[in-house]
Amino acid sequence: MARHSKPESVALQHILSQTTAMAKKTFETALSRLEQITSELEQGELSLEKSLKKFEEGIELVRFCGARLEEARSRVDLLLEKSGHLEPVPFDEKDRGDQSLS
Repeated sequence: MARHSKPESVALQHILSQTTAMAKKTFETALSRLEQITSELEQGELSLEKSLKKFEEGIELVRFCGARLEEARSRVDLLLEKSGHLEPVPFDEKDRGDQSLS
C-alpha cells in the first residue's frame, strides 16, 4: 500500500473537509462567507498565498450559490400560475432584481 507524503495527506484532508462543509452549507451561509472573503481581500492585508486560498474558496462559493439560484429558478418556473393552471414560465433574466442601484 502506497503511503501519502505529509503534504499530500494534509491536502487530501483539506479537500475532504471542504467537501463535507459544502454539503452542509445553505445559500445564506455561503453568501455570508463570500461577503466576508470579499471584505478580507479588499482590505489587502493578506499574503499572496492566503489571498489565493481565499480567492479559491470564493470561487467555490460562487459556484455553490449559482447552483442554488438555478435550482430556485427552476422551482419558480414550475410554481408560477397562469390562467388558473400551473404553467412553466421562463425566468426573465432582465428582471433579476439584482442590478446595481448606482
